[in-house]
Amino acid sequence: MLTPSQIQSRIAGRRPGYSLSRDLYCDSGTYDADLREIFHREWLFALPACELTKTGSYATLQIGDYPIVVVRGADGAIRAFHNVCRHRGQRICAKETGSAPKLVCPYHQWTYELDGRLLYARDMQAGFDPAEHGLKPVACRNAGGMVFVCLAEEPPAFDLLGDLLARHLEPSGLADAKVAFTSTIVEKGNWKLVIENNRECYHCGGSHPSLCRTYSDNPRMTAMDGPDSASPDILAHWTRCEAAGLPSRFLHHPDFQWRLARIPLLNNAESYTMSTKAAVARRMGRMPFNDAGSLLFYHYPNTWNHFLGDHAITFRVLPIGPTETQVTTKWLVHKDAVEGVDYDLKTLTEVWLATNDEDRQVVEENQKGILSPAYEPGPYSTIQEQGVIQFVDWYCGRMRDRLGSPSAIAAE
Repeated sequence: MLTPSQIQSRIAGRRPGYSLSRDLYCDSGTYDADLREIFHREWLFALPACELTKTGSYATLQIGDYPIVVVRGADGAIRAFHNVCRHRGQRICAKETGSAPKLVCPYHQWTYELDGRLLYARDMQAGFDPAEHGLKPVACRNAGGMVFVCLAEEPPAFDLLGDLLARHLEPSGLADAKVAFTSTIVEKGNWKLVIENNRECYHCGGSHPSLCRTYSDNPRMTAMDGPDSASPDILAHWTRCEAAGLPSRFLHHPDFQWRLARIPLLNNAESYTMSTKAAVARRMGRMPFNDAGSLLFYHYPNTWNHFLGDHAITFRVLPIGPTETQVTTKWLVHKDAVEGVDYDLKTLTEVWLATNDEDRQVVEENQKGILSPAYEPGPYSTIQEQGVIQFVDWYCGRMRDRLGSPSAIAAE
């Protein structure tokens, strides 16, 4: 089990442009450090806001050792709390999703308002002050219909991303969407391998026959600095979309922690379907046409997303062990779209269900190879794997900056 200083040493000795050393993909000490320095300090995508349909709707998630509950209050605001009763620590909400007028601990019925205030604690002695025992809050932001949480006492800045997300996602009308289907799988691979796999399409032609009907594996299409400015197809797509009120040109954080980019699908395809046609008859929000391509949005360390004319797909990545990662996918459609009338669930989900399973197999075989003592870091392709290089550089930069912090030193 590596100590923080040993992790720092391996990161310092990393060869630029090469994959990480074996221990950074499978060691339990590295996993603990990843949770402490990345997942407990960065903004994490939690869920689409439309999943919390009414007052009292809640959803839970587990971030390392922290159980979290996200709930919609009577004022319509979405808040997040540590899912831990202030009495004796019972987890308050055990289900993944649910709805309740109040949050009630099942152990001794301590009852909390949806804004976290303690309302009722039976048979407590004189001097007990309910105001001192409300639920502990977790930083929470709703940006364009995507809910993010952060466990840090002082979260990183969010306003720039929040404003851009609200602007770019406004045409998709996520507030007027609903979750049509949810899939959760566990990939037996380190979370960094899951993100690395997503950040390139070098593998797509050999692994994703269904996706490649509509999604281009041309590395210039999603290059880190955007497609070639001389590409008439891309420029024509951006011009058409922006004239219809769809923000399209690539925007990114200075260190590429997140990026927004609208790209066309192959051969004027309308959606991620086997037929290439729209899966949903009723378009999202105010999307003006079906063949608007896909607005791509990723945010490290735990999400990538696709927003199309007819539906949207969100992905959430959460590590659950050194070599296990939970991937949750949600398909969103217009709230008034009726299954069996406006869309067929198989048609809507089959491409990405297949793609997710294919990616699971890729990641698991990748992890099995890395577990071998014969593994040594190999070179990334600067043509095909710019996104992977950039992610690994981001990860190493974050860990390098933080492993010398008091929290990391204390962990030793």
